[in-house]
Formats: sequence, structure tokens, C-alpha cells
Amino acid sequence: AYNIHVNGVLHCRVRYSQLLGLHEQLRKEYGANVVPAFPPKKIFTLTPAEVEQRREQLEKYMQAVRQDPMLGGSETFNSFLRKAQQETQQIPTEEVVLEVLLSNGQRVKVTILTSDQTEDVLEAVASKLDLPDDLVGYFSLFLVRQTKDGAFSFVRKLQEFELPYVSVTSLHNPEFQIILRKSYWDSAYDDDVMEHRVGLNLLYAQTVSDIEHGWILVNKEQHRQLKSLQEKVSKKEFIRLAQTLKYYGYLKFDPCVTDFPEKGCHVVVSAGNNELNFQVRLPNEQIKEGSFKVTRMRCWRVTSSVPMSNGPSGSSPGKSEVKLELAFEYLMSKDRLQWVTITSPQAIMLSICLQSMVDELMVKKSGGSIRKMFRRRVNGALRRSDSQQAVKSPPLLDSPDASWEPMAKLSSKLTSVSLRGISHSSSANDVGANDFHGNYAFEGIGDEDL
Repeated sequence: AYNIHVNGVLHCRVRYSQLLGLHEQLRKEYGANVVPAFPPKKIFTLTPAEVEQRREQLEKYMQAVRQDPMLGGSETFNSFLRKAQQETQQIPTEEVVLEVLLSNGQRVKVTILTSDQTEDVLEAVASKLDLPDDLVGYFSLFLVRQTKDGAFSFVRKLQEFELPYVSVTSLHNPEFQIILRKSYWDSAYDDDVMEHRVGLNLLYAQTVSDIEHGWILVNKEQHRQLKSLQEKVSKKEFIRLAQTLKYYGYLKFDPCVTDFPEKGCHVVVSAGNNELNFQVRLPNEQIKEGSFKVTRMRCWRVTSSVPMSNGPSGSSPGKSEVKLELAFEYLMSKDRLQWVTITSPQAIMLSICLQSMVDELMVKKSGGSIRKMFRRRVNGALRRSDSQQAVKSPPLLDSPDASWEPMAKLSSKLTSVSLRGISHSSSANDVGANDFHGNYAFEGIGDEDL
């Protein structure tokens, strides 16, 4: 059996014959010229070296399928992974109650099946909250880990190839939870969400939470104004003021390490406003701040040191040896592309953020709407509770932490320095072209953008 990991955690275990069956089904549906080549069968028993070679070939095959927009988004591929996840974790199909968190700490209990996919659970939560169908696509479910101070560390956005109940319960750790948050980047879409009472309450609760946890920077005067609006229950005005604040709509990540501007620098990365913002602590303890625009990233990739070992030993991957890296190639100046690397357990979540920013930019460029990005499933009855649950207002804002204030004053930009390229290991382990996420938004960059 071969272990398939998602963000360093075992997602499912599959056999060669199962993957071959998936391959044949994809060929039948999409044609042999579309589906990548599959590692061939062997007549005789494989040697250890051949087993490892086949594992590498299967890994590249799965990556190639996943990164093909048509194959990776197909119901055939995603249902295969969902079924394999449920079988691996040995969780039978039955009705259960799943708790989903809101940003204000409120818990929404929904009755679902253990085999319900991400979209089913999202619809069930929206129904329980009485969120209109045309606003469901503005929100997503995220797997988070609650930290000691009550904040959330984001693991990943729950994908269409997984079963939320199985994903969270198979971790066997109460710190892991599922939370509902908005899943768009352009604050102009806030207007759509605020048209409806429930959408407004969800957005308001998230904004209050982000301010309280220091994700949105607030000085004393702004804090006084926000508190006044909150006491008047002026939610729209509260959000309008918050929209003008630094890091509004950003997702803040745990402290990690980068090689920019030099190797081994500690950094806090935030994603928002179509950029990755870096707050870097240099070896001399000086803090520098700067941003990398997603439109100037030619491509990026995630690499992992998680061992794809055979057999049951891989069922409990150790946390200490997991090493994930996000590397992106950035247009520093008109004729200079350089690589920047972030080493973080949240590298996959960072990659998901970049991809969703690009998707949103491309939809906007084509004149589309993110309302249409959410496709409702028409087949399969969804079990929903008749009772609606209201979104409660969060408590009044606490006083801002004194440690947040200095960060608002940082304005120095990251200096352009020479960056090392990604160092490749031996040729057998080199990452192929299919491991890169090409950036379509990069193609439209012009000299005026520089």
C-alpha cells in the first residue's frame, strides 16, 4: 500500500491496483492523450529499489493529475480520494453531529453523514445559519488548530477531495477544529455579503476577531472609534472603518523561517490584498517589512520531506520530521527573477492562498463574478435541521495589546538583495515541471507594473 499525505498528515492508503483502476477510469472519461502515463505493471516481485522507484512514479502521477485543472477537479478523481480516505480511517457511513466554529467562538452543530464531502457540510452550515444560497460561495470551511491564547493556526482550506468529519476526527486531537470564514480577498465583495443580515453578522464577527488577535493593526484613536461604533451596533460602519486599517482581510500565519533577505531569517507572513506580506527579523534584531505581489510571482511550488514509506508504519507520521517549504519565483526588477523560500508547516495553506488569489484575479479580469465560482450540487439529498441558528454578536473589543503598536510604525521596505536559487538534490529527486503552479496572472504584467 502507498500512503497519500495532505499537509504532512495521512489522508489515505491505496494499493497499486486501486490507482490503476482510477487511471483506467480517467482514460475512459477524458482520453488517453489527456491522462498522464501510469507506471507499468511488473510480472515478477519487485525489489526494494523497484518498490521505491514505483512509489516515486506514482507520486509524480498523482501530482500531475491533481494539478491538471480538468482531471484534478473531476468528480472521478475527488470521489476516489474521498472513498479511500473513509476506508483508510475505517469510519463507517452513519449520521453524526459535527461542530463548526464561527469567528466569534460560537459553535454551529449540524447533522451530517460521515461520508458528506466539504461542499455538503458547507451547505448544511449555511442552511443552519439561514445564509442565502447566493452567498454560500463567499465562505469556506478551514481546518484550524487552536493555540493556547485562543487564536487559530490555519492548517488548510478543506478541499473537495476530503470528508470534513473524517479529516478532523482522524487527527484524534481536540485542538483541531473546523471553522467557517470568508474565502475571498477583494474587500469590494464585502458589499455583496453585507446585503444580507447573516452575511453581515458573519463578516462583522470575523473582523472583530481579527482585530482582537492582532491580525488587523489598530492604533488607540482607531480603537476608540471602533468601540464607539460597536456600542452603537453600527456593524456596517464598523466594517467600513476596519477596511481602511492595515492588514484588513489578511490571513496571518505562524512565525516561520525564510531565506529572504538572507538565509535563516525569522518571519511572520500574512496573505491578503493579492500579496504575501513579510515582517522579517534580521540577525541584528532589526525588523524589516515588505510585500511580494502575486502578479509578479511567475510560479511557485511546495516541497515536503514527509517520507512516503510503504506499509503501516506510515500511518502515524511523526510531526517533528515534517518539513514543508513554499518557494516562489519573483520578478524583483524588469529583467531579474529570483527565488524566495518560506519554510513553514503551513506551506500548503500558503500555496492555497496564492492560488485562490490568482483565481479571483482571473475571474475579475474575465468579467465574471465569484458568486458563480460556487457550484451547487444538484444530486444527492442533504440532511438538514429545520431549526435555524442565529449568529450572535461578539463581545466588545478588548484594549489592543501594547505589543501591536510598534508594528504599525514599521514602514521600511525589504531591500533588493541577491537571492539564492532553489538548490536541486540529485537528479533522481529533481522536481519535475508538473510540481510547479504556473501563475496565469503573471502573464499580464507590463512595464508600468514595475
